[in-house]
Amino acid sequence: MEITDDRVFPAALAALSGIDFPWEYDEKADEPSPGNMDYEPYQEFDSAEETTDWIRSWTGDKELDGGAFRPFGQDGTGGLAVLWLVREGPLTAQPVVFFGSEGEVGPVATSLDEFLWLLAGGVGPQEAVEFGSDSGVPNDELRAVAEKYSGVGPRTPAEVLAAARAEFPDFAEEVQSWCR
Repeated sequence: MEITDDRVFPAALAALSGIDFPWEYDEKADEPSPGNMDYEPYQEFDSAEETTDWIRSWTGDKELDGGAFRPFGQDGTGGLAVLWLVREGPLTAQPVVFFGSEGEVGPVATSLDEFLWLLAGGVGPQEAVEFGSDSGVPNDELRAVAEKYSGVGPRTPAEVLAAARAEFPDFAEEVQSWCR
């Protein structure tokens, strides 16, 4: 598969960059408070150089190229939400994966369309991968974005995550194989 250096920010991601994601952590439960997502949307993709520097630093592999990745958001600890360019088609058709700041990794959606429904259901990438959350408090503002920009019908966070995990069951092992 040929990977191009397409760094045009999809309209759906631009719409997310205008939304405030409130964040509160429940110290007692040691997890995010219900209805909160630790997600900070970007306004544009990182540059090719920044992306290559990031994946090399994250894996320790100084030969790795960042061309297959488009980071588009992060959590407060520096974990990244990333489009992983592994299939033919536009950026919006690529799976969304999460790279945590402490080595956690996992698929969170089979496409950007599905990712929008994950967020609308109140689950962010960090919550899905680090905390195993597959349900949250639905967010009307994010649902409006999903309804406008997603080419698929409504999905629950559990459905989105199950589909991503089924399609990419070995993602964590693949990423670990890149680590030095």
